Amino acid sequence: MRKTLYIIGLSTVVFSCTSQQNAKKRQYIPRTPSVQPKTVSKTTAEKTKPKVSTEHGVDFFTTNIANAANNDNTASYGSIVSAKPAGYKIVKDYFPAIAQNFRQKYLILHYTALPDDKSITVLTQQAVSAHYLVNNTGDNEIYQLVDENKRAYHAGVSAWRADKNLNDTSIGIEIVNTGYTTDASGKRIFAPFDEAQIKKVAALVKDIATRYQIPATNILAHSDIAPTRKQDPGPLFPWKRLYDEYQIGMWYDEAAKQSFYDLAVSTDFQLQYNDPAFIFNVQTQLQKFGYALDLSGKWDDATKKTIEAFQYHFRPQNYDGILDPETYAILQALILKYPVK
Repeated sequence: MRKTLYIIGLSTVVFSCTSQQNAKKRQYIPRTPSVQPKTVSKTTAEKTKPKVSTEHGVDFFTTNIANAANNDNTASYGSIVSAKPAGYKIVKDYFPAIAQNFRQKYLILHYTALPDDKSITVLTQQAVSAHYLVNNTGDNEIYQLVDENKRAYHAGVSAWRADKNLNDTSIGIEIVNTGYTTDASGKRIFAPFDEAQIKKVAALVKDIATRYQIPATNILAHSDIAPTRKQDPGPLFPWKRLYDEYQIGMWYDEAAKQSFYDLAVSTDFQLQYNDPAFIFNVQTQLQKFGYALDLSGKWDDATKKTIEAFQYHFRPQNYDGILDPETYAILQALILKYPVK
């Protein structure tokens, strides 16, 4: 009986396996279409790509073919610098790759603290330089001193938001101006800028910012990126006018500022002024906006100089380095308008 059951069970297994194998053999396999999709040939793709132009043996490429919204830029403002390996030829059949962008991310404004002639000498013959010098001679000339594709030595030890050593990523503009003197009380008295200079600066900044797609948050004063060391271009530089008339740089919205001001005044601003938690919060807000500042929880010298630099740029009527409700409200309005992305 057991032998009979064993034979029946074995037969069932063999039949089952055979049926599965046959089922696999009968599985439907779709036929591959005989017509293959057309592939885009290299020559077709390259027909839409602007060509490199050559003048007197020098190659140029001035057309942007990338996505400007992503700040991927393939335009070149000047000649294309290429290697010349001995015994080999560099070809530009596939130039340019789309995955690239500009070195120039920042525009930094300075004053020279010198008259015209000495400004030229220092910026061309010593270990400091800028890409452009805006003179004060009343003509229509702006002096270029350094190639835009090269680093100029104008920013020094510097930082803004996540970036440091801004010589690497900026274009520097020096403006001839004598800077400041100090009165009997120790207050700095700054020299005004000439009207013709302001128009030159506006045209120059507008051109550079447009070509390199430099955002408003990256058009800054030297004092913004080095607040403990520098004061230029100072409180008499007309940032608001550049914003209003030329759409250059940052400025706050008056309604937002007023709203923050009313809130600060209604919450006993002065009562909490010396609270370490409040000071720490202010330092955090300054750092969040862009300034390089240690969070000490104290009204230390670095914090005072940073507030002073902030006032030079956004509250020039009073640049005493003391955080009053209006300065605080302007800071909050700017953070709201220009959040870190």
